[in-house]
Amino acid sequence: MSSTAKPSAVTPRSPRTVARTASSSNRAQVLTLVAGAAVALAANAIIATSAVAAGADARFGPLTVPAYVTFTLAGLAAAYAGWRIVRARAAHPDRVLRVLVPLLAVLSFVPDGILLATGFIPGSSPIAVAGLALMHLVVVAVAVPVFRAVAPVEER
Repeated sequence: MSSTAKPSAVTPRSPRTVARTASSSNRAQVLTLVAGAAVALAANAIIATSAVAAGADARFGPLTVPAYVTFTLAGLAAAYAGWRIVRARAAHPDRVLRVLVPLLAVLSFVPDGILLATGFIPGSSPIAVAGLALMHLVVVAVAVPVFRAVAPVEER
């Protein structure tokens, strides 16, 4: 028997390599989330600008930059937290999200409908509220594929 061992086809990974890989994975997830937020913000900026160009009052609060930036980022953060909670706790997270995401998207239109009916924010108009409602859909349309990329949900 030879004293030299054959190198194994699989070499164990050092703790340093594992940490580096985990760090790269986390970095990629963060970059994906940031890129998603940038896409949502850019799309919402286009919607706000288009709504104002179509006749919405430029002073309508939800179409101003500070408002839509704040609420787009807050919406994405809340949605991601909810996604992670469902993913971790639901027996069938894929099924839960298939119902929850569209339900919450539809429910997000309730305040828009109330706003349209009551005009409780100065500058409310059908065009302004339609722009606001469209912004909700943008957040959903961006969030779902981004969240699937960084926190995949598999059928259990």
